[in-house]
Amino acid sequence: MTKLSAKRTLMVGLIASAVLLSGCWDRTEINDLAILTAGGLDLTEDRKLELSVKQYLVSPSSSEQSGSFSSDTGGGSGKSVVRSSRGLSMADAESHLQQVLSRKVFWGQDEVFVFGQRLAKEGLAEPMEFLTRHPIPRERANVFVSQSSAREVMELDPPIERSVSQALRKMAENETGLNITLKELAEMMAGRSRSAVIPWVEIKPGDGKQAAFAFIKGTAVLKNGKMIGRMNDAETRGIMWLRNEVQKATVTVSPGESNGLVSLQLLRSRTDLIPHLKGGEWSLTVRIETQDDIVENTSELDLSVPDHISELERELEDDIKRRIQMALERAQKEMKADIFNFADAFYRKYPKEWNRNKDRWDDLYSKLEVNVQAKVKVVRPGLTNKSIFKPEQR
Repeated sequence: MTKLSAKRTLMVGLIASAVLLSGCWDRTEINDLAILTAGGLDLTEDRKLELSVKQYLVSPSSSEQSGSFSSDTGGGSGKSVVRSSRGLSMADAESHLQQVLSRKVFWGQDEVFVFGQRLAKEGLAEPMEFLTRHPIPRERANVFVSQSSAREVMELDPPIERSVSQALRKMAENETGLNITLKELAEMMAGRSRSAVIPWVEIKPGDGKQAAFAFIKGTAVLKNGKMIGRMNDAETRGIMWLRNEVQKATVTVSPGESNGLVSLQLLRSRTDLIPHLKGGEWSLTVRIETQDDIVENTSELDLSVPDHISELERELEDDIKRRIQMALERAQKEMKADIFNFADAFYRKYPKEWNRNKDRWDDLYSKLEVNVQAKVKVVRPGLTNKSIFKPEQR
């Protein structure tokens, strides 16, 4: 190849590169997106799906800042607004939502999905189909079931956090209740037991001095995609022990005949499910081990005495067993919903037997004998002598 030919080849290559690398022809500017931070789904009285979203305003127009909207699209003020639309399905509702937005709907920043109670009872299979199939919604977005309509939750403006989605997400992370993501919900609904749990959300009304806010209070229980009941806070703690999801906890007990209370803070815990199958009898052992600190002692116990520490450990073991039995009683006998992943434990250990009996798992589960073993170890009782805080006797 001559020098001239080499120069021409190099020149053609440079020109081609310049054409291919010039500009962002398929760019999407942030001002072209309707950034959604939370989504709420409700079933209307005429059995349509209502989609309510919290839209974050990147560069709000003057009309949006004023918070003046029609009743069809919702309202709001500040840095975010609520928009609503209705449709025959989730995809249909989203398409109607796009019609009232000047910017392209973007789910990538959505941190929370709230399902209204009526929709949860009817079934979450259809909206979950959209949310798991669509490539943009976050799989790690938190999910909740609301006692009120999901739209009412979307319209809340918490006084501290930037948005209601951030407030709910932080409460879930702080383990005031279950912390369930979209991915985990999909796995539970498609799992062997076809049962699922979702944090239950209620709204505390404002009183003039304090604005209304949403908080987690218990658990919604689903079977075959439909809500069949709910559990309170104490039963929810039992669910979390059985699902090995207790990482943060403060438990207060009243030791024996001693006056006063002792509070213990969980350092670490581990729950193991050990299935047994002998002579056609199905049973399961739950083994729980925890290590705890004592953070407050208003009782008469001297925590420098080993026997008193042992007494506290037994009290905490009994408390754990009591909460677990409460959750088991309702889940096994009343709801017949395997929300503790017992089915997966049996499948892993006895896959052949499980496959032969999977069609009658509901019956086996409701009669399953569960033996709970709790082992608590207080590792740091503390050296403070509470008598120093008592008033001197004269």
